[in-house]
Amino acid sequence: MIGTVLVANRGEIACRIFRTCRESGIRTVAVHSDADENALHARVADAAVRLPGAAPADTYLRGDLIVKAAITAGADAVHPGYGFLSENAGFARAVLDAGLTWIGPPPEAIEAMASKTRAKELMGIAPLAEVTEADLPVLVKAAAGGGGRGMRVVRRLADLDAELTAARAEAASAFGDGEVFVEPYVVGGRHVEVQILADAHGTVWALGTRDCSLQRRHQKVIEEAPAPGLTEELERELHDLAVRAARAVDYVGAGTVEFLVADGRAHFLEMNTRLQVEHPVTEAVFGVDLVALQLRVAEGHALDDDPPPACGHAVEARLYAEDPAHGRAPQTGRLHHLSVPDGIRLDTGYTGGDDIGVHYDPMLAKAVAHAPTRAEAVRRLAGALERAAVHGPLTNRDLLVRSLRHEEFTSARMDTGFYDRHLAALTEAAPDPLAPLAAALAEASAGSGRFGGWRNLPSQPQVRRYAVAGEEHEVRYRHTRAGLAADGVRVVRAEARQVVLETDGVRRRFDIARYGDTVHVGPTVLTALPRFPDPTAQHAPGSLLAPMPGTVVRVAEGLTEGSAVEAGQPLLWLEAMKMEHRITAPATGTLTALNAEPGRQVEVGTLLAVVEGHAE
Repeated sequence: MIGTVLVANRGEIACRIFRTCRESGIRTVAVHSDADENALHARVADAAVRLPGAAPADTYLRGDLIVKAAITAGADAVHPGYGFLSENAGFARAVLDAGLTWIGPPPEAIEAMASKTRAKELMGIAPLAEVTEADLPVLVKAAAGGGGRGMRVVRRLADLDAELTAARAEAASAFGDGEVFVEPYVVGGRHVEVQILADAHGTVWALGTRDCSLQRRHQKVIEEAPAPGLTEELERELHDLAVRAARAVDYVGAGTVEFLVADGRAHFLEMNTRLQVEHPVTEAVFGVDLVALQLRVAEGHALDDDPPPACGHAVEARLYAEDPAHGRAPQTGRLHHLSVPDGIRLDTGYTGGDDIGVHYDPMLAKAVAHAPTRAEAVRRLAGALERAAVHGPLTNRDLLVRSLRHEEFTSARMDTGFYDRHLAALTEAAPDPLAPLAAALAEASAGSGRFGGWRNLPSQPQVRRYAVAGEEHEVRYRHTRAGLAADGVRVVRAEARQVVLETDGVRRRFDIARYGDTVHVGPTVLTALPRFPDPTAQHAPGSLLAPMPGTVVRVAEGLTEGSAVEAGQPLLWLEAMKMEHRITAPATGTLTALNAEPGRQVEVGTLLAVVEGHAE
């Protein structure tokens, strides 16, 4: 019997596994980098061991340090989580060689499937050796790892070499393995996967299908189970292929076999020899705890001959700290509060008061809804996210709600090109027009809005300015004998944390939360602007500012001050939260300043370069 488990991962992943361990009476050990010293997963474990440093390559990718930590803390088993070393056969062997129980598939199975190139060969599929114009578009993929890192779509042959270089760099940084390969890019396909679970006694379960077609930069955003709209014949084929892949490598444990489905045909992508981030939708539909089953299998127990029956539909949405309208730029800062309505499963590695840093993936949480039908589950999750309290950095919450309510998704006609077609409309700013007024009235009711130039003229309008979705809004209100008032709106109640307004006979309630200059009015986020802006806070035209904190990893070859540049030309690359972000020239002109060099750490708003545009 397993007594103590060390989880070789961080954040939401570790917290989710710890939850099952606690319910099973198993003690838990966390590992943490210096950047994660106060992270939730390090706080909730029974014991925690420090991995010196912050970069993944120095900490969570150091299998030798993690094995040593397990022995030091008295663990008798290691769970790799999903990510980092979870598909590293060398790490699995090191755990076993240390006399510890490995809660995962045999190293030989990982080795056979961890490399996407070798997995395709095992399934009789060969990657492209040479790429011609006739092959376009193609997809560059990292041979190890996942999550969209080390992956690029190439539509022009001239771009291939640059994208191969970028993919290798990103894959090496994220997974410690820079191997990439090229395969045809299937346009208009759906990403469908099968959850498998196998024991050491020859039983292999295929636990239904999942659809993960809604992706940005090949990173999944919304997932559901079962995959809608599949024929019984295609679903049976997917199950059979997944079981075949598992049996081909004598698989034991939980894993996922991924496919692209197009024109009624299944195209094998890869087998992930681990749990997936989206496994909760399968748990909800089948009524199982996949981590608990992993533990049982690792202890040598046999699975039942057949899996339990499926029931209902489940949908999961990944909540990221990012700016969806500006290239998914990661956001950092203090997460003040995070909660969802009752009945929604929330898997997270954060709680109120935690800081979101720059070193790791920007996912804050996964929200999961389960209901008897797909339509009910989708509606339930969209409503819950809309009502969720997410106080802190900018997130993709609005994008998730709009995606779930988009007609193409509700009718199950989506494919992996969904965001290519609809992103602009889905990220178009549409703030609540009453939110700035509600913010101003809440501030005034707390007393802070009564002072200033109008203190002795209570009958004059008070003016407050807010930035909402990049636009400035000015609101006016008055102090009257009856209380606060505003033109065209009846102020029913105005308190520091709640404002009730009535327009055209309809009352609406606004919950208010303020943190410094940031004001959350329901789902709308505002920034209170000073009455007298600082005239010195200006930058020269053509200035390129760091959109997020991160590290400069590359500068375009040969680029120096005085270089001629073209609009859209990549100038440098920032790495933040395990992904690379390209900084491009805003116009055709001359590079007049370059303040970036590889290895430099930058904060949001740091001046990186200046491009002086040529006159028309």
